[in-house]
Amino acid sequence: MLNELEKKVIAAVQGDLPICRRPYSKIASKLDIPETLLLKTLERLCQKGVIRRFGATLRHQKSGFKANAMVAWKVEEERVQQVGKIFAACREVSHCYRRNPTPEWPYNLYTMVHAVDAAACKSIAGRMAAEADVMQYEILFSVKELKKTSMAYFSE
Repeated sequence: MLNELEKKVIAAVQGDLPICRRPYSKIASKLDIPETLLLKTLERLCQKGVIRRFGATLRHQKSGFKANAMVAWKVEEERVQQVGKIFAACREVSHCYRRNPTPEWPYNLYTMVHAVDAAACKSIAGRMAAEADVMQYEILFSVKELKKTSMAYFSE
């Protein structure tokens, strides 16, 4: 069960964070609580598993990336962790995760690659393949962004 402060904190951080030097201070000020209390409450919510993920969402198109591609990789299961670390370290990659393959779709590792155009995405995927020695992959280009919103659990 969440207390009132926890609900207020969740409501305050579930949208966009203020773009400033100390966004948590600004949020705490809006809630009329000390920044340390806000941070401790967030930490407690994470430890309890109420908040599982807390991160930034990059709006790729607005940041200058015109081509975005999901690259599906077929990686030997015993190499997934090693290859995932190599791929996640690439500056053009925003997401890297493992999924269960199926007989119809044998790919088990996925990355989102962002670049200025499709040719650059293909080049990046080729470089990644060579670096990790993974030659079976499919490049799926984004055609249209359909959704880019955060969940809203409590209103402010």
